[in-house]
Amino acid sequence: MIATQYEKFTEREIIDKVLNGEKALYEIIIRRFNPYLYKIGRSYNYNHDDTQDLMQETYIDVYKNLASFEGRSQFKTWIVRIMINNCYKKKEKLSVKNEVMQAVNEYSTPMFSNSNLGTEKVIHNRELGNVIEKALSKIPVDYRMVFSLREINGMNVAETAELLEISETNVKVRLNRAKTMLQEEIKKSYVAAELFEFNLIYCNAIVDRVMAEIFKL
Repeated sequence: MIATQYEKFTEREIIDKVLNGEKALYEIIIRRFNPYLYKIGRSYNYNHDDTQDLMQETYIDVYKNLASFEGRSQFKTWIVRIMINNCYKKKEKLSVKNEVMQAVNEYSTPMFSNSNLGTEKVIHNRELGNVIEKALSKIPVDYRMVFSLREINGMNVAETAELLEISETNVKVRLNRAKTMLQEEIKKSYVAAELFEFNLIYCNAIVDRVMAEIFKL
């Protein structure tokens, strides 16, 4: 499998190879970022199928604009921003609202932690998936997206602020409020990494879909 053979390459190296004609290597980009993009789409309350359509659209957009990537930001930030923009366009809404600033400790303990979980508890936590997703869907999208980027996708404050075009203080404020909204419905023992899990079967399917379109270009 191509992705296995080239796991050691950086995004910049892969991009250069793709731009130099090794189009098949674009599969590596798709496989590396499927989990991130899937979580973004689901966090916007799109269902599984709509999210995959948005992922495909994003990968095509990214491929068409690879030559314009200058490396001023991380590639992950760049591709996630394109996915977010596509989510915005699909919903034809979402303007960033001004919020009252308040001090929030950036280094506060994450809401979800798996440090004390055993195998049995992890298995039981998987059954909470639907409850968690429903709870998140009730949170205003401005808070939901900060929560998704910070807690689910593991991005830092600066990356989240850049992607959502808000201040780092607002990132901290929104994350704190999002946690408050969720605490009554979500157990603190929940493993955040399991939220909106992107199964390998889906990964292979989206790779096939995108690459089929890429080879037509």
